[in-house]
Amino acid sequence: MSILQRFNLAGSVAIVTGSGRGIGRAIALAYADAGADVVCTARSLADVEAVAEEVRSRGRRALALSCDVTDSAQRQALVSNAREQLGRVTHLVNNAGGGGPNDPLKMSPEEFERVMSFNVSSAYALCQLCVPLMREAGSGNIINITSVAARYAQRHFTSYGTAKAALTHLTRLLAQEFAPHIRVNAVSPGPILTDALAKVMPDAMRTTMESNTPLKRLGEPDDIAAAALYLAAPASGWVTGKIIEVDGGADFSVWPS
Repeated sequence: MSILQRFNLAGSVAIVTGSGRGIGRAIALAYADAGADVVCTARSLADVEAVAEEVRSRGRRALALSCDVTDSAQRQALVSNAREQLGRVTHLVNNAGGGGPNDPLKMSPEEFERVMSFNVSSAYALCQLCVPLMREAGSGNIINITSVAARYAQRHFTSYGTAKAALTHLTRLLAQEFAPHIRVNAVSPGPILTDALAKVMPDAMRTTMESNTPLKRLGEPDDIAAAALYLAAPASGWVTGKIIEVDGGADFSVWPS
């Protein structure tokens, strides 16, 4: 097998959550380019339908399914539909998640729990649903999209940083549980220049963040998709329980202080 063939995903079926835009969309299209059929899912059906059409234009099968990953019934329907309509599930990318800055004296415990549920519990639940299908298929691969916030000790990120740190360690723990037939890894992005971020970021803030980043630019969704493709492909067949940091070389927060 040539080195390029080791990045081939032909015959695989991937569920990519939060794939209507940004990082999730880039991962879905990268997987399609590598030969995978893709289940595109997010809360906005219109967004994932557009991405599914892009997958089909690459000659791959695609499903567009609306799913709020914090809803148990919707998670079960997502995985069941993927299995029934595409025949198998071999890859899962837990990309849906997020959370903004918070004040730990003002954020209620209930709000804190919602951030944990969105970023961690939903990923755990989808792994629980998909792993039996991966075993049925003979092997499987799970990738969690975490964040550099998981390792930075910084103000205002009590909830999001804690949630992503939990997802990071969950990745390592599940890798031990599911080896050797299912690999579990994560990608930890730094600031990524999605369309949504670009629209609300003042030029001065972007300039400061780029200056604070050793590689002197912000990340692009394709930077994360490339790492996710490596971790999904046979090229990383001897890698599990690892976190790939894709952050421009920053060892501290690049946000303006």
